[in-house]
Amino acid sequence: NTSDKACDVSMQVSKSIGMDSRIGNKFLNASVGFGGSCFQKDILNLVYICEQQGLQKVADYWRMVIEINDYQKSRFVERVINGMFNTVSNKKIAVLGFAFKKDTGDTRETPAIDVCRGLLADGAKLYVYDPKVDAQHVHYELSAAKFSWDHPKTPYASASRLAAVQVVLDPYEACSGAHAICVLTEWDEFKKLDYQRLYESMLKPAFIFDGRNILDHAALREQGFVVYALGKPLDPFLKKE
Repeated sequence: NTSDKACDVSMQVSKSIGMDSRIGNKFLNASVGFGGSCFQKDILNLVYICEQQGLQKVADYWRMVIEINDYQKSRFVERVINGMFNTVSNKKIAVLGFAFKKDTGDTRETPAIDVCRGLLADGAKLYVYDPKVDAQHVHYELSAAKFSWDHPKTPYASASRLAAVQVVLDPYEACSGAHAICVLTEWDEFKKLDYQRLYESMLKPAFIFDGRNILDHAALREQGFVVYALGKPLDPFLKKE
C-alpha cells in the first residue's frame, strides 16, 4: 500500500544521504525519539536567539523539531496501544532499555520517559530492564517534573515508587509472561537475546515494538512474533482496514 511504499522510499533516501562522507549515516536512523541533556536545550536556545533577532519563521522552524520529536514518541505509544487491541490496561509490557542511548546510564530527557508515561496512562504494567540504569533512576524519571534533572538540589532519593513499574536485573525476567516487548535503547545485547526463548515465555499473541530498528524482524516473524518497526511496512495484523 501507499504507506509501505513511503516507508521503503524514506529508508532508501536515508541510505543514499548517509553515503555522502560529509554527512555520514550515524544520525539518519529512525528511532522512537532523541534524548539527552544537550540536544533539546541547544535547540530551544537557538529558538530563543532567533526570536530575539526577530527571525520568527526561523524560530518556528527549529521549534518544530522539538514538536516532531514529541510527536514521534506519542505516535509510538499510540501504535503500541492500537496494535494491542486498543488497550494495554493491566497488560505486562517489557521495556528493554531506558537510557537515552546505548553505552551510557544517562536517562536525562530519554524518550523512554514519555513512552513509559504514555503506556502507564493507559494502565500498563511495566517491567524495565537496562544494563546501566538502576531502579532508583527509573522511578525518579517517571515521577519527577520535566527538566528536574537540571536542578542539582533535587535528590534522586526522593523518587516516588510507582506500583505499576518494576525494574529487573534480567531481560528474560522482564519478558516472562509479558504481552509485548518495547525496545527503547539500542543496546547491542538486545540483538543477541534468545528470542525463541522469549517468545515461548510470553503470552500470545506476542508483540515486539522495535523503537530502534536493531532486531532481525524477518526472523522474529518466523518465530511467531507480531512485529512493529519504525519506518518499515507493518505486519498485516497491525494494519487498519
